[in-house]
Amino acid sequence: MNSSMLFNITTFTYLVSMLAFFAFLASRSKISGTVAISCAYGGLLAQTVAIGLRWKESYDMGVGHAPLSNLYESVVFFSWTIVLIYLLLDIKYTYRVIGAFVMPFALLGMAWAQIGLNTGIEPLVPALQSNWLLYHVITCFLGYAAFAVACGISIMYLIRANHDENGQEAGDGSMMGMFPPIKVLDDLNYRSIMIGFPLLTLGIITGAAWANYAWGTYWSWDPKETWSLIVWFVYAAFLHARITKGWVGRRAAWLSIIGFAATIFCYLGVNLFLSGLHSYGGGK
Repeated sequence: MNSSMLFNITTFTYLVSMLAFFAFLASRSKISGTVAISCAYGGLLAQTVAIGLRWKESYDMGVGHAPLSNLYESVVFFSWTIVLIYLLLDIKYTYRVIGAFVMPFALLGMAWAQIGLNTGIEPLVPALQSNWLLYHVITCFLGYAAFAVACGISIMYLIRANHDENGQEAGDGSMMGMFPPIKVLDDLNYRSIMIGFPLLTLGIITGAAWANYAWGTYWSWDPKETWSLIVWFVYAAFLHARITKGWVGRRAAWLSIIGFAATIFCYLGVNLFLSGLHSYGGGK
């Protein structure tokens, strides 16, 4: 079995997990919840093995690099980090229903990678031939994943808040009864961003060090660097407003969603639509 086959299995497993989470949300069936979380764990395990196999395959081909070098590999890794962060959250807080709003992100990433991107293993371009590749990519994508989880939680918050404002009761037998209380959702959104923000900061710092190694300058206002800074300021504003102004609730949820939209543009929009020093990250 090779990595491509395992990535296909991972994609299918994430699909089953997402559908089972939806069934769990709609029916409150414990069996659906167990299937959903089990498939999430199984998919993460399969994807971990597949990433390791792809790494080995690159050495077998004489290329020999971590599978983080192009758009396909980065999307696969992004999906892996999203599921990892969600499962760690589930272990700590056991709000399983959050998976219905997070697993779609992981599934969309894997489906796009398998269907729409070049899956070939290619030699590293000179700018990527550095140990900074691992440090920068891992820290950035763990931060991005935490923001994805925060976005899913924020969507849940807005749905629950609208329901409560309409004067409807979230009884134990209703779908809304599956949602955590809005105060809990607000707190989980904040905690997720508190995980992602320092990781993004480390990603920017390691990226600057890598840029100096590769191009002789720490910062060149390349579109990717500029958008990374924009994303950093959005989440810095979120934390500043939360800590000093007491921003909670809807404003915090919307800012979290806006921040994740900016994150996605920084990651994909810049690579696909803007030219710059990071153009090698485009995904033909």
